[in-house]
Amino acid sequence: MREETRTAPNLKDASYAMHEKKATVYFHRLTAHLEEKQHLSTLKEDFNIWKRQHIKRFSFTSKYLNEKRSKHPLHYHHYIQWLDKRGKLYDYLDRSISYIYMRDIGRALYDKETKEKVNRSVESIRQQILGEKDNNQLSAFNMVEIYRWAQKENVESSLIWVIDKIKEITATIPKGLDPTETRRKLIKIIGGVVIQELDELDASVLPATRAKRLDRAIRLGYAYGLTYPFIDDILDSSLLANEEKKDYAAIIRQTLLTGVVPALSVWLKQTYPFMEFVHAELKEAFEYIRSQHSKEAWESFLEQSFVFFQSQELDREKDLAVETYTNSDLYVPIILKSASSRLIVRSLIDANQDKQINEKTFYYGIYNQLSDDFADMFTDMEAGSVTPYTYYLKYHEKRKDLINPFELYWTVISYLIHHVYQSDDKTREVILSRAINGLKRFKKKWGEQKYEEIMELFGVEPEFNHEIQRIVRKATDVDFFDKLLRDRMIDDLKNEKKEKEAFTDSVRKIRDTVNSMLPLTPSRSNSLFDDPITEAANYSLESGGKRLRPVMTWVMAVEEYNMDPATIAPLLKSLEYMHTASLIYDDLPAQDNASLRRGRPTLHEVYNTANAELAGIFLTQQAVANQASLAGFDQTAILQLIYYSSIVATEMCRGQAIDLSSRGKTLTVDELTEMCFYKTGIGFEASLIMPAILAGKDEYEKEKLKLFAKHAGIAFQIKDDILDVEGESTQTGKNTKQDLENHNATFVSVIGLNGAKELMWDHYCNAAEALQGIKQNSNFLKHLLDYVINREN
Repeated sequence: MREETRTAPNLKDASYAMHEKKATVYFHRLTAHLEEKQHLSTLKEDFNIWKRQHIKRFSFTSKYLNEKRSKHPLHYHHYIQWLDKRGKLYDYLDRSISYIYMRDIGRALYDKETKEKVNRSVESIRQQILGEKDNNQLSAFNMVEIYRWAQKENVESSLIWVIDKIKEITATIPKGLDPTETRRKLIKIIGGVVIQELDELDASVLPATRAKRLDRAIRLGYAYGLTYPFIDDILDSSLLANEEKKDYAAIIRQTLLTGVVPALSVWLKQTYPFMEFVHAELKEAFEYIRSQHSKEAWESFLEQSFVFFQSQELDREKDLAVETYTNSDLYVPIILKSASSRLIVRSLIDANQDKQINEKTFYYGIYNQLSDDFADMFTDMEAGSVTPYTYYLKYHEKRKDLINPFELYWTVISYLIHHVYQSDDKTREVILSRAINGLKRFKKKWGEQKYEEIMELFGVEPEFNHEIQRIVRKATDVDFFDKLLRDRMIDDLKNEKKEKEAFTDSVRKIRDTVNSMLPLTPSRSNSLFDDPITEAANYSLESGGKRLRPVMTWVMAVEEYNMDPATIAPLLKSLEYMHTASLIYDDLPAQDNASLRRGRPTLHEVYNTANAELAGIFLTQQAVANQASLAGFDQTAILQLIYYSSIVATEMCRGQAIDLSSRGKTLTVDELTEMCFYKTGIGFEASLIMPAILAGKDEYEKEKLKLFAKHAGIAFQIKDDILDVEGESTQTGKNTKQDLENHNATFVSVIGLNGAKELMWDHYCNAAEALQGIKQNSNFLKHLLDYVINREN
């Protein structure tokens, strides 16, 4: 082992030199084509063929997107429907999926097997997106869709694991890094690895083996994905000082050279506690990857990773103030890093060693990198980053020897079409459409004036440049589904953050309002006796709590049914009085025998059991009195509400009785589910149904609300069972491990921790799917549902 460690750096350096030589040969080949200018005449012919399908007298497709994209959040769904009605959807998806097979999997589009896979994928996606019932369902990261896929593939546990890990990672991201971008990158990379693995699987693979390999792909994707936020982003950011970055980069380099993760520098660990977390996570990920590979595959992974890291470091160390970088200095590292970033994935999943795929992946990378660098040139310039575009922008007047990166970009396109993909018609269609799409997006993002300035600077040759700009103005049907999903993902993640903040703020304000109206006053102020019952009831009420039930009622009543907040105040109080009473009873020695509730001693611990029992009765009656005091509503509706409320109270008692009688017994999942519905789900139901009763809503609407409440409530109770095992008293505000001590039957005790998590997510999906039938505030209810499963107390 010591000998291997000693010689490994030399082997890796030699390997890098070999890859660098290959990249240099490719670069010289490209520059030779560029100097000969043959690519221009070839591309003109390519565009003449391409234009037959894409230059129309009226570019309605592009006009539609440009007009709708900024005006209507549902344009994605409308655009898909529009494409389908005009018979364009299949070609749109075919172009998009074909591009992914070329870019991410290294496939040739003229290959028979690839054609069949593309066709199957296109048809599957077409049926899926046309089958969506809700305009909001088209998303790059729809948890319901993803979890249902995981259930179908029998990889729910690995999906839940990675969801929890992403949640943990994004929660720890410090200022200077972007948690939203971190989440997007992780999702993208995990998805890319899974796609690669799916491509490796065929129909002959047994379901159990398929599930095992997909589970592995998800975990490997996460392990590899961590390198982007925890290596690239940190080294690109201002989080660390320059010397600290060098020290951190040295740790990464040593790891890739030796295959062993060294300890984190003491001073780095002491200065940045976050870096200790980063180091631990990367070490765990690195060791997991190693555990999943043979010695040969592991060496291949380390080799590709070292090539990527070394080329990335060479680029990162460049300074825009240096005037002497050669063309090779600028282009060879990006050929290496763009190719190796995808070849890493093939080595990661231990894909079949296909020389043709590896070669195509190697040649293709620079096309994608030049396209990305073009799109980002202004932000890169602002950051002082050296790319072929930023360097050319700064030095093109001083350095006449510099290669125009935009001209090299078109050279690469010509080379790929005719020398790598054998002048294939489908390849021409996809690559040229992608190139024009990129220019159209750039023009839209930066505006007409900025675009024309850039085109004047980077213009290749007057006649060719003029033709390209005419095509950019007039071309139709050059949009790509992955771009649409990428835009949607970015929008979704940004909007989700804003909506969660608005949700949290709204809940806090409503909770404060509810808290202010809850305290009870003695009914007889001139009594000669103290009023321990009112005092005891207020003790329980003032201990806080989530107030989810009155919050839900407030949103439905005030924001959806336009009721006056003052008018529904008695209803809000009644819900919390009933809920608090049920908690008092639950905590009693004869029931759960809890000593802690909401972070304080339980009521019977402070006021004795008898007073606790009386306080529970007192609050129950106060709830009824408040409901009877509702004014301004139809009297029949009020009577219906009181009757419904009484039924709910009796059902809650039934749920607790089932809970008590189940102790020491083994329950089935169905029995547990029924018990939890009566204990929790029906309380959620009441919070939604009571305002619907007052608003005179029909039975159809109420049934939809009940369905959502049922599954949300059961998910809430399962989460409680999970927190009883995994949570800390300081977070949950009550004793943990209580169910275990009381021999209570819980979802965790019956089906295990992982089984409970899977069932919770299943109910989450059921509740989310029920929202499709609810016309009311589904956005609020969606975030409420997210809170239910992500809460820590």
